[in-house]
Amino acid sequence: MAKISLPTPNRALEDYTLTGTPIPFVRHAATDFPRIAFAAAHVVADPLAANDPWLTPAIDWDKTLAFRHRLWDLGLGVAEAMDTAQRGMGLGWPEAQELIRRSQAEARTRKDSLIAYGAGTDHLLPGPDVTIDAIIGAYEEQIGFVEGQGGRIILMASRALAAAAKSPDDYIKVYARILTQVKQPVIIHWLGEMFDPALAGYWGAADHLDAMETCLDVIATHADKVDGIKISLLSKEKEISMRRRLPPGVRMYTGDDFNYAELIAGDEAGHSDALLGIFDAIAPAASAALAALGRGSENEFFELLEPTVPLSRHIFAAPTRFYKTGVVFLAYLNGLQDHFTMVGGQQSTRSLQHLAELFRLADKARVLADPDLAIERMKRVLAVNGVV
Repeated sequence: MAKISLPTPNRALEDYTLTGTPIPFVRHAATDFPRIAFAAAHVVADPLAANDPWLTPAIDWDKTLAFRHRLWDLGLGVAEAMDTAQRGMGLGWPEAQELIRRSQAEARTRKDSLIAYGAGTDHLLPGPDVTIDAIIGAYEEQIGFVEGQGGRIILMASRALAAAAKSPDDYIKVYARILTQVKQPVIIHWLGEMFDPALAGYWGAADHLDAMETCLDVIATHADKVDGIKISLLSKEKEISMRRRLPPGVRMYTGDDFNYAELIAGDEAGHSDALLGIFDAIAPAASAALAALGRGSENEFFELLEPTVPLSRHIFAAPTRFYKTGVVFLAYLNGLQDHFTMVGGQQSTRSLQHLAELFRLADKARVLADPDLAIERMKRVLAVNGVV
């Protein structure tokens, strides 16, 4: 059996024997799934670029776009230029524009390319002089760019709006103006403060249940312009409560990286579709599980997906905004990129202990595609950190 020495919390090294049988890569079509499933995709940094990593993003476009094709080959949609792509944490609007332009060009090359793009206001820095009209203008600029490329919109939450809004009425005004203008129904993204502290109090209330009332009012008023809402609050109870109150035809896209298996499976009153960052990291397992659910095998669905939940809970542990590091680390272990380097130097946001536990949990979840390669690459990371 394959074995590696990994650090433990007491600062010792302990042999770990891998036991997981990797879930194979099997192509699927989105039509094999009974749910719509987007994976929020990461970007691959270019470590050989002559740049200042904290200041100027450098992206390996070939590897980044190849990863999108991999997700499509598995039947998953791509949620592009979202927080998983380090939007607002290393990836600015200029780089996001280039990412959107290139991804849309790739999407046009195939008939099965489900893709949607994040449009927000991240090129508008929050500040005391930022007005609601300026925020509307910023949204319009980004939406205009995405629609100009022929893309579908994921309407991202706005840090500028969270800072400038005086009441729920300001949110209602902004979303009403935007939703009456969009060319096709959008996915609204409510990203909780655990993912981005600057979004605390979104929808004009510190309490999520009070905020939900405003959000539901906006959706009900503009239901014909809303395909669905993705909420990332890490609370299955809040998601289910909101899901049951959505207007007919408006989807709930789970963004709950802690409880996605049971939320996707659903209950007697309905289910959630998916738009998840963890699906980037566990794509073959997610694809296989959704295909099993499509065949009516709920037991197999849970057998494949439930073991990934502890891994996801670890990757998305507080500070949750650093989850991208775990996503990229797993891509490195699986040979999907040649290095563990991230835009903005974000590979440094998690400890070696965190990465070692991630390795163990990924093995147990059966998402290490090639255990020997994963061991070799884990050893490289250990050596860089002085563990030989």
